[in-house]
Amino acid sequence: MIDASFAPVLASERRRALDVLVSAFTADPVIRWLYPEDQSYPSLFPGFVEAFGGRAFSEGTAWRLRDYAAVALWLPPGIEPDGDAIVAYLLSTVAPPQHHDLESLLGQMDDAHPRYPIWYLPWFGVDAASQGKGLGSELMAHCLTIVDGDHVPAYLETPNPRNITFYERHGFEVVGESQAGACPPVISMLRATRR
Repeated sequence: MIDASFAPVLASERRRALDVLVSAFTADPVIRWLYPEDQSYPSLFPGFVEAFGGRAFSEGTAWRLRDYAAVALWLPPGIEPDGDAIVAYLLSTVAPPQHHDLESLLGQMDDAHPRYPIWYLPWFGVDAASQGKGLGSELMAHCLTIVDGDHVPAYLETPNPRNITFYERHGFEVVGESQAGACPPVISMLRATRR
């Protein structure tokens, strides 16, 4: 049985979910390489979240825990991020000197992305004020109950090496790394099908 504190993000509360992810990724190495300025990060990062994982809102696979202490944007099998929208948004908001490394990184990530049915996790975060209290594990457990019902693998990329052990505790294994120029590495992780 799923706890009542775990629920889909309502359309009217989309902004609250984005605010959680802005808070969660404030110190992320790759995201802050993209958006290093403190004054512009809060206004630019939500557009990237939308471009990369916004389809989770329309699919009903954007989930929150409690009163928006943590948020996960999952894309179910058959639903992929809009690559053109991601590239267009990033090239319009990231400083031009970073474009070459950014395009190389995105190409590597695309090449590594599975071509078979998966649940894909583009965004997962706990509000900075609520981190370290087990809420990420609680949210992940709820999400994986749903994911495992489809009997397909789960896949994610993490731009923060500190998160690798968290995902490993939930059954993900490192399967690759994307890195270009001055951009910090992005680690790819896969969780095998559960029956």
